[in-house]
Amino acid sequence: MGQSKPHRATALIVEDDPMQRNMICLLLEESEVDVIECESAEAAELVLERAAGSLVLMMTDVQLAGNMDGVELAHIARKYNPEMGVIVTSGKPLHQELPDGVQFWAKPWAPLDVIREAERMVYAREHGGEPRP
Repeated sequence: MGQSKPHRATALIVEDDPMQRNMICLLLEESEVDVIECESAEAAELVLERAAGSLVLMMTDVQLAGNMDGVELAHIARKYNPEMGVIVTSGKPLHQELPDGVQFWAKPWAPLDVIREAERMVYAREHGGEPRP
């Protein structure tokens, strides 16, 4: 009989810069979080339609490939999964309104912060409540 693999948390990373996307994905995978990566909001929306309930975190840049930006994607993500942690990040000031509960991180942010936020959201999912501080 085979051993069943323990369920791992999943994060959605939406970033059109391949180097930044790969760095974030590596950070999360080292923290035992599975990652789905997209370079456009349109591709990410398809993931959200199919798997939003299994995601603990979505991190997106504001500027993305395609017609939709990361702020619009954050609003869509909130509709599909209001419990999921959502981080919108940019190197420029944000002039759009984010949905309730969505965090804005100005670039550059610390890689350790990504790991900490993912761990907070995994903890919340496993304990059925608010993320730990």
